[in-house]
Amino acid sequence: MALTRAQMAVKRDAKVRAAMSQLAPIWLESEEYRPNEDGLLFNLIYDNPVDGWVNERYKYDSYNDVLYHMGERRLREEEVLPLEDKDPYIPGEVATRVPNSPAGRPSPPLQR
Repeated sequence: MALTRAQMAVKRDAKVRAAMSQLAPIWLESEEYRPNEDGLLFNLIYDNPVDGWVNERYKYDSYNDVLYHMGERRLREEEVLPLEDKDPYIPGEVATRVPNSPAGRPSPPLQR
């Protein structure tokens, strides 16, 4: 049984919040409903602790209840300024976010 667009959006929102709430605030852009594929295509924009501001493309497949990452584009600060005036899709406190991701930390030089 195919889901309606509203039902798909609710399931997608739960999946995105579970996977990405630690990166909030996040803005939702360019949502596209694809009924023949039982899916939603959309972009999420947020300040990645390692890469800076990114615009990531995702597909939510409602038939399999899976979120697919479809690529990303890094953004310049001036591209994001108008967006920050809008309410975020997933709100969050920027000042309290402390990422625990070793990928973004510089490695100390090796001791010999």
